Amino acid sequence: MKNLREQEREKQNTQIMSESNTNADFSSDQNGAVLGETTKKDENIRRGNWGNQIEFILTSVGYAVGLGNVWRFPYLCYRNGGGAFMFPYFIMLVFCGIPLFFLELSFGQFASLGCLGVWKVSPMFKGVGYGMMVVSTYIGIYYNVVICIAFYYFFMSMTNVLPWTYCNNPWNTKDCSGVVGSSYANASIANTSTLMRNISELVNHTAKRTSPSEEYWKYQVLNISDDIGHFGEVRLPILGCLAASWVVVFFCLIKGVKSSGKVVYFTATFPYVVLTILFIRGITLDGAVNGIKYYLTPQWKMILDAKVWGDAASQIFYSLGCAWGGLITMASYNKFHNNCYRDSIIISITNCATSVYAGFVIFSILGFMAHHLGVDVADVADHGPGLAFVAYPEALTLLPISPLWSLLFFFMLILLGLGTQFCLLETLVTAIVDEIGTDWIIRNKTYVTLGVAVVGFLLGVPLTSQAGIYWLLLMDNYAASFSLVIISCIMCVSIMYIYGFRNYFKDVEMMLGFPPPLFFRICWRFVSPAIISFILVFTVVQYKPITYNDYIYPGWSLVIGFLMALSSVICIPIYAIYKIWTSEGTMFLERVKNALKPDPSWGPALQEHRTDRYAPNVSSGSDLNQEGQLLHTKEKPEEVSLMIQGSNGSAHNPEASA
Repeated sequence: MKNLREQEREKQNTQIMSESNTNADFSSDQNGAVLGETTKKDENIRRGNWGNQIEFILTSVGYAVGLGNVWRFPYLCYRNGGGAFMFPYFIMLVFCGIPLFFLELSFGQFASLGCLGVWKVSPMFKGVGYGMMVVSTYIGIYYNVVICIAFYYFFMSMTNVLPWTYCNNPWNTKDCSGVVGSSYANASIANTSTLMRNISELVNHTAKRTSPSEEYWKYQVLNISDDIGHFGEVRLPILGCLAASWVVVFFCLIKGVKSSGKVVYFTATFPYVVLTILFIRGITLDGAVNGIKYYLTPQWKMILDAKVWGDAASQIFYSLGCAWGGLITMASYNKFHNNCYRDSIIISITNCATSVYAGFVIFSILGFMAHHLGVDVADVADHGPGLAFVAYPEALTLLPISPLWSLLFFFMLILLGLGTQFCLLETLVTAIVDEIGTDWIIRNKTYVTLGVAVVGFLLGVPLTSQAGIYWLLLMDNYAASFSLVIISCIMCVSIMYIYGFRNYFKDVEMMLGFPPPLFFRICWRFVSPAIISFILVFTVVQYKPITYNDYIYPGWSLVIGFLMALSSVICIPIYAIYKIWTSEGTMFLERVKNALKPDPSWGPALQEHRTDRYAPNVSSGSDLNQEGQLLHTKEKPEEVSLMIQGSNGSAHNPEASA
């Protein structure tokens, strides 16, 4: 028997009555509805919704909490004065990160569309959506390469003795400083005092010696070339791991959010178990307190460097996923009345708390090494993502049953990376499917996912060459850095000042049942755009070319880096010019005005949610289709009755259930 709310919906439109029972078991919870919705079916029959609220929360946490929280955030703290980096980081979080996070979640949830479709709000700015797709493409390419390296270390840890423990391997040089001889394998692990005395020689950078783990990283894993232009050979083991990584991502997304929503129950939670184990082990080591003090003690002179603020802003965007398009995409699968305001607070705080927590784990180990070297913490670790593949693997060799710890650590890195990679791929797939919008593309979404995965794998092959690490860092520093803040700023300005902040505040109130808090309204309109613009200017003024250890990138590679950064931003003016050119009107200003105003189909996806100014007039009632009153479709009238694949993979025929 239908509940009272369903009866009210039937009175409004009898066309959706037949779908109420057919799809009653599609999803299991009310997905955090703030207006008391009790239905247990997917609201959006054609597009699908999350199975429940937990799936969205865990997916978003997995998306935001990624590899950057382990190998990027601690590295930025190390490079930017330890605890001094916390101040600009949390300033950016409060006034830019959380407000923009909430803005993107509410934006995608209100329209139930991906990063391209949402720009029906102001079609001239659809280039922002294309820019997000370009950024997600770049990140997805090199991000999976980092994951595949973690896969490689994971597989290499399946041994009795970790291969980076000794200096008697074919790849080691005469500079390798390994005091643990081959006879150590038969020695007692309990002799920890000897190990701690000799750890200084394992990482003795001051004597121009390298540790076994560093040489393993450079000469065995990467077999690094001497220049970014010398690609050399493709590292077949890394290539194989890259293929495995893409296969895992594809199968986890084979049914879209319905399959990935189940996987995240493990991928988003298990990393915290491993982090806690490593943290407990780390703080029990000698010198760990010194490392943590360096991590927390502010070096205020660093705050005067604009690059510190630029890194803080970039890390917020990089970590929270702002301007990638992923937040808009994930929120688009929420039910219309989901409390995304609450979700944005929970996810943002969880993400940043994880970054700080991971910093304790990293710096406790660095303090342990510095203590036995008798040097400052800043002199211990190498720069770059090698922090996770050099410092930690080295520390793991000192622990009893080191292969087990290594397996756990790299398995954690794999899970952290996959959580983000899921959303990156789903962002691209959803944008493509929403843009085409036909029944055929929806039924064959799996093939779109497969196609994007194959292309991503092929584009990542050059990063598995001997010069791959140079290109990976180039993409990391340019493709996903200042372009993110530009895209976010333009998105904020276009919504607040082109579409109109009053209109958007009413949209949010219609969706949540309450208007956005005053703090967020002020940040959206003034604070966030101002801070982003300020940081962008000073980052450009104090720009320094990228380096990797002692290697200085040549000028032509920096040009490529800037072109990658501009390739996402340039989408905005190019599409704006195209939209103005194709808009109706005889005068230029008339064309601009028509290009800026919302598309007639802008608004909630389902007719039942289109109230107030979105309510259709009586004459338009006959034009509504039967699939949950979706307005964001491109089918011809005769296509409406086709078999529509539900979000659970089944087919649904409106006529059959009538």
